[in-house]
Amino acid sequence: MAVHDKRAKGSEFHAGSRPGRKRPGRFVLACLLLATTTLLAGTTAPPESDYVLNDSHFHLTNYIQEGTDIRDFLAIMGDRVGRVAIFGIPLQQTWSWRNSGDFAPSYYLQSDSPLYYYSFIDAHIAMAYLSLPEKQRRRFDPMISGFNPADMYGVDHIRRVLHTFPGVFSGIGEFTIHKEFVSSKIAGDVPSLTDPALDRILDFAAETGLLVLIHNDVDVPYPKPDQRLYELEQLAALFRRHPDATIIWAHCGVGRVVRPVKDHLALLERALDDPSLSHVSIDISWIETAKYIVESPQATARMAQVINRFPERFLFGTDEVAPKDRAGYLHIYEVYQPLFEQLTPEASEMLRKGNYERLFDEARRRVRDWERANVRR
Repeated sequence: MAVHDKRAKGSEFHAGSRPGRKRPGRFVLACLLLATTTLLAGTTAPPESDYVLNDSHFHLTNYIQEGTDIRDFLAIMGDRVGRVAIFGIPLQQTWSWRNSGDFAPSYYLQSDSPLYYYSFIDAHIAMAYLSLPEKQRRRFDPMISGFNPADMYGVDHIRRVLHTFPGVFSGIGEFTIHKEFVSSKIAGDVPSLTDPALDRILDFAAETGLLVLIHNDVDVPYPKPDQRLYELEQLAALFRRHPDATIIWAHCGVGRVVRPVKDHLALLERALDDPSLSHVSIDISWIETAKYIVESPQATARMAQVINRFPERFLFGTDEVAPKDRAGYLHIYEVYQPLFEQLTPEASEMLRKGNYERLFDEARRRVRDWERANVRR
């Protein structure tokens, strides 16, 4: 999808001459342009004391690579959102005329046709980011997502992106291994937590400092009673194999139909208590996650208890996809108000803002150091 600069229309300075009118001097034009640029930059960067959240999980584009212009999204963020981890969706929904005829599916549940990896998404995100002035760029942490985690060459895609766009990316993700109804639709090999291709990717993330945002369900959709939690076992083993990678596990492992498993929060606490998993954090993004956390006062109180006990291990994210306005973008933030009210001031601050800044600031620093040592400019 092309990046459209909506400022260009009607905002150019035209130097053509008219009878009886002098052309403005270059110095005057430069001053006017500088003043306008400074004013625009000032309206898009909120004072750090005013914003209420950082967003650790945001998709600028959807499953057919359409989305929100990044300047429009800055206006949506306004002075309420400080920084955003920004990425597209790495999977493209195929429009097969044999399957849906003239109906063009825009979501993965609207067609039986497969999904495929859309690697150009990383260039699209990079160019959108680079189109902004430096002050506005500081509000975004772009992520690489257009790689195939079932491909031993997947890590080479990530390396190539860093060499092509140095100074841009802070992490990889959100990428998916096991996700309800998605994994089985992807053309080619099904992603796996036991695949050495994934180990190569996490090894490279540890080497470069790239933050890892991974989606993996805690269980299968519609499990039989007492079915073995093999996905959770494999996920824990993957995390333990890569202690030097900084990892965020998306959505606490739940989803649209993947419900919390038996003793879900007790299992979560046990994992957070485990020193071998201290490099793993959890985001509570997605409205489908929120529905379980706020479904009852008891559920909300129990989740608040866990976050208050481990305040440095949780991040807030929206998981919104190409929003059209601020109300839609921040809907999940409003839904979570009952949870925020039960957190200690310290835990609330760390969940909404502090943990994001700590993890992404360190990722920025480490990746820029790796690029300085390895990228030929």
